[in-house]
Amino acid sequence: MSAAQAAWRFYSNDQVRLPRLAAPLVECAGADVPKACREFVPVILDWCSLHFGGHASKRDRVTLNHPNDIGYELLDVLAISDRDGSPIAPLCFELRAADGIHTTRAEEVIPASSVLDGVTPVLDHVASLNLGRPPVFIIDREADSVAHYRAWDAGGHRFVIRANDARLVLHDGEQKKLGDVATSLSFKRAGKVKYKGKSASQFVAETQVTLHRPARSHRVDPATGKKKHRNVEGKPLALRLVVSEVRRNGKTLARWLLLTNLTEVEARRIAEWYYWRWRIESYHKLFKSAGQQVESWQQETAGALARRLVVAAMSAVVVWRLAREEGEEAERLREVLVRLSGRLMRWGKRYTEPALMAGLGVLLPMLDLLANFDLAELQQLSRTVLPKPAKNKSPRASP
Repeated sequence: MSAAQAAWRFYSNDQVRLPRLAAPLVECAGADVPKACREFVPVILDWCSLHFGGHASKRDRVTLNHPNDIGYELLDVLAISDRDGSPIAPLCFELRAADGIHTTRAEEVIPASSVLDGVTPVLDHVASLNLGRPPVFIIDREADSVAHYRAWDAGGHRFVIRANDARLVLHDGEQKKLGDVATSLSFKRAGKVKYKGKSASQFVAETQVTLHRPARSHRVDPATGKKKHRNVEGKPLALRLVVSEVRRNGKTLARWLLLTNLTEVEARRIAEWYYWRWRIESYHKLFKSAGQQVESWQQETAGALARRLVVAAMSAVVVWRLAREEGEEAERLREVLVRLSGRLMRWGKRYTEPALMAGLGVLLPMLDLLANFDLAELQQLSRTVLPKPAKNKSPRASP
């Protein structure tokens, strides 16, 4: 009880600043990136809705997908290995609430801006961490914006962004839809991947395109208070188009059109990095349903919730490190955590990260218990007080 009360007070303490609390995560990234990454560190950005519709005590919630869907919007920034896509550490958190953005890159709550306008400061922050490898930012289709492509390129940021098929570009001197350009390319087989749990093949093609049209902004007009479309001129920007297709038995299961200003890496590796983007979805799963159950947390403010998120992320880093660790002791500890989790593994699978997380949640309080109670006493109490299992009796055969 005292530990729970202390944790509650800690998370509710406004003097606990997010940047300082997140410093160990950045230190882990700084230590692991040079070992896990060969040339670059792919950095995935993704947004996740945290639904708290039934938590009336949280008075700083915001509207998410529709008026009856309220909670907080979380931006996660995750570093992964450019060798095998294994997660390394989260580099930044941002939680949007009614009072603004609670972020690990600033001491105070900052004013909320549009989703994409808020990305540039995050890229600047990650670039300033000096992780030992240059970051390459990987973002899904939410970031498909001509104005931001130009701004990020001018700011020296390397990026891989999934683009919309309907975007108009210049290709071979003609204006075309990006989807039509992709269809006209010749593909090469890049290797094996998993798609919805089953084996498939990845095919890759590339070409150069130019973003030549004005950017199209959608901002509130100060004079009218209403949102208004406006064209924003800019210099043409030449980018690589890398098209990745996942195929099985001659059928295309998925197609991703990726725009990038990265020139030093071959197309198949860029496609592979984007394929590994799903790692951040697994990270969100650890928070939401596979260990932490974040949407059941009782913290009453976004600030307290953000502090607890940072602490919970540390357990994820412990699990990721254990999953990569080699040696008999690491293997034995993984076996122990899976047993403590109570979860069954699929045939041929010794562990999963959610099982390790769940087992860790049992192991830590168990170790605390054994530090305060004698094991022999616990065994005696169990034999004396708990009901004994009934003995199985074979039924008599019918006459």
